[in-house]
Amino acid sequence: MRYSLRINGSVHEVDLVPETTLLDALREHAGLTGTKKGCDRGQCGACTVLVNGRRVLSCLTLALMHGDDDVTTIEGVAGDGRLHPLQQAFVEHDAFQCGFCTSGQIMSALGLLAEGRTLDPETIRERMSGNICRCGAYPNIVDAIGAVAERSA
Repeated sequence: MRYSLRINGSVHEVDLVPETTLLDALREHAGLTGTKKGCDRGQCGACTVLVNGRRVLSCLTLALMHGDDDVTTIEGVAGDGRLHPLQQAFVEHDAFQCGFCTSGQIMSALGLLAEGRTLDPETIRERMSGNICRCGAYPNIVDAIGAVAERSA
C-alpha cells in the first residue's frame, strides 16, 4: 500500500505493507539510514526518533500510525550546513566512540531537552537510561547534554 510520511519536513511517498515498522520505513523505504536498528525490541534506544517532538522507539511503532505526524530523524537535525548545538556538544565532549548509538542518543537527548525540565547530571542519566552505549561513553554523553541544557537555560 502507498503511504505518505512527513519526515524531516518533507513528504515521502512509500510503498509499505501494513505491518512495516517506522524504523524499517525510514531505513529501507525512505533511504534514511541514520536511525539504527539495534535490538529491534525497544531495549537499546538506537532507533529513537522524534514524532511530533516526542521521543519514540521507531522499532516498536508501525509506520502507518504516523501518516499525519512530523517525524524527525538524525538527518533532519543539522541545518544550513552546521551541526545542531547538541551534535556539536557530542563532538566537543567526545560523547561517542563507535558511533552506533549516537543518532539514538542525540534524538533522545533532543526530546529530553524539549521537555523543559531542570537537568542535573543524575536526572539526565535517569531520563537517558533507555539508550544503551556499549562502548561506555555515558559520562561524556551526560556532559554533552548538560552543556547544552546549561546554554539554553
